[in-house]
Amino acid sequence: MIPERLHALRAKMKEYHVDACLVPTSDFHESEYVGPYFKCRAYITGFTGSAGTAVITGEDALLWTDGRYFVQAAKQLRDTGVTLMKMGEEGVPTVEEYLQSHIKEGMTLAFDGRVVNDSLGETLAKKLPGVAFSYDKDLVGEIWNDRPALSCEPVWILDEKYAGESASSKLQKIRGKMEACGASVHVLTALDDIVWMLNIRGNDIPCNPVVLSYLILTQKECHLFIQEAALNDEVRSYLDGLGVAIHPYDSVYTYAKELHGETILLEKSHVNYTLCKSLEEQNTLIDGMNPASPLKAVKNPVEMENIRKAHIKDGVAVTKFIYWLKTNIGKIPMDELSVSDKLYSLRQEQEGFLGLSFDTISAYGPNAAMCHYQPTPEDHAQLKPEGLYLVDSGGQYYEGTTDITRTVALGPLTQEEKEHFTVTSMGTLRLGNAKFLHGCIGINLDYLARGAFWERGLDFNHGTGHGVGYLLNVHERPNGIRWRIVPERMDNAVLEEGMLTSDEPGIYIEGSHGIRTENLMLCRKAEKNQYGQFMRFEFVTFVPIDLDAIDTSYMTEKDVELLNAYHKEVYEKISPYLNEEERDWLKEYTRAVEK
Repeated sequence: MIPERLHALRAKMKEYHVDACLVPTSDFHESEYVGPYFKCRAYITGFTGSAGTAVITGEDALLWTDGRYFVQAAKQLRDTGVTLMKMGEEGVPTVEEYLQSHIKEGMTLAFDGRVVNDSLGETLAKKLPGVAFSYDKDLVGEIWNDRPALSCEPVWILDEKYAGESASSKLQKIRGKMEACGASVHVLTALDDIVWMLNIRGNDIPCNPVVLSYLILTQKECHLFIQEAALNDEVRSYLDGLGVAIHPYDSVYTYAKELHGETILLEKSHVNYTLCKSLEEQNTLIDGMNPASPLKAVKNPVEMENIRKAHIKDGVAVTKFIYWLKTNIGKIPMDELSVSDKLYSLRQEQEGFLGLSFDTISAYGPNAAMCHYQPTPEDHAQLKPEGLYLVDSGGQYYEGTTDITRTVALGPLTQEEKEHFTVTSMGTLRLGNAKFLHGCIGINLDYLARGAFWERGLDFNHGTGHGVGYLLNVHERPNGIRWRIVPERMDNAVLEEGMLTSDEPGIYIEGSHGIRTENLMLCRKAEKNQYGQFMRFEFVTFVPIDLDAIDTSYMTEKDVELLNAYHKEVYEKISPYLNEEERDWLKEYTRAVEK
């Protein structure tokens, strides 16, 4: 199947005099996850992971992906004619390096300019001098005969009792930011920023309640480019009341070409190449982070209170799940898929549950050592009454977005597993109980989570925390926690009151086990004195940390104190929603322990 698709694509390339075709994992909006319509890279290579880039030439078909997906990609690319390029491995060129060595002056590189951001387009132009770009065609789309339709799910209004602020107020704030930087026009394509500004939600991307749309804002006008079939009369009337003019989704490119002499604020890494090319010749572009991004990261008091409510609901579901898992393991058949389904069913019982916030990571034993492992019907493990099971999951509720990881002892553990579990839990609790001066960024605090690992010569190869949206994307900038700056992630902002951030240290031992303990936490103000404004974190996730896997001999007295205090809160907040058996179990699993 894949060889036939590659043959058809190469025929198209020959027809259009194209020497290489670049196929990224993206949609028109630079979304982290993409809907079925946009899965061109999966269609042409057969690799279904969430991250990767394909390059096809007359002779080669190559797929770059990162370490999360090496095992999966190797399986899915077998006998396809597509070669796996393991990103970050010694001797493996980057996509840009490969193109530099194979695409020479006078040759043509093709890509759909709507799914390549302008920053990447500019980088390619600098690294490939004399190479022509063909960016006005979707070559994979031209051969994809049974391509799924573009998603067009109904748009709905997020009531102010959940949003905590009117859309008109948010638009006014954005216009103030535009004025401050001298912009007459703001072009916005990031879907989470658009729906946040307008207090609307949808379902056009799995797990992300966003709406396929573009927005162009001036001081007096607001133009929304959207599939009109997604709008009912109530939403139309609501948008009209905000002064929002509705245009067909694809007409944004025509509209952009008609803008002349404007100073336009946009974010090149979040606006596609085709749209920027439509704007740049006749206007002045200001490249900067969308003003909505830092504004929406700071949750208002209504959102914060709702977030607490959402996490109680989610905590009840996950606690019930752990009780069910530990009570039934070895008594009934369980596998990674069936237990994931059980957790989903328990979330469905919670009022206001709207769906998952990302695809559940359900991993037993060695599978958990693959940080972003996901079971499939063709490849999944059976659970046994021994070792560790890791589940990283989250829900979307009217009251907010959740993200939690718990690792559960299903039976006897090795001493190494107990040590690693204990150290991981220590890192989570130490970071969550941090107190720090305002002005700190995540890098200032990361050692609290990593210190116990580094002392033992251990580490984990991912960030310690990411921002989380409000009934939005589970990964949200600009707040984050990591030990070094990764510029493209743009997650090193000063931590402000109201920012919701994950706290998720872990340890991954290939072929043996993986452990992660993740809570979400709100940044809050503490006291203010002659030294400045102090800040703290407030845990909003309340689910027990498995005491069957804790060995207090590795902990300090302070670590034991933090664990007991957290478990006391878990019992107080969650037990009222459990039946008698579950409540008795929770009492035992949140009991105070001693050094």
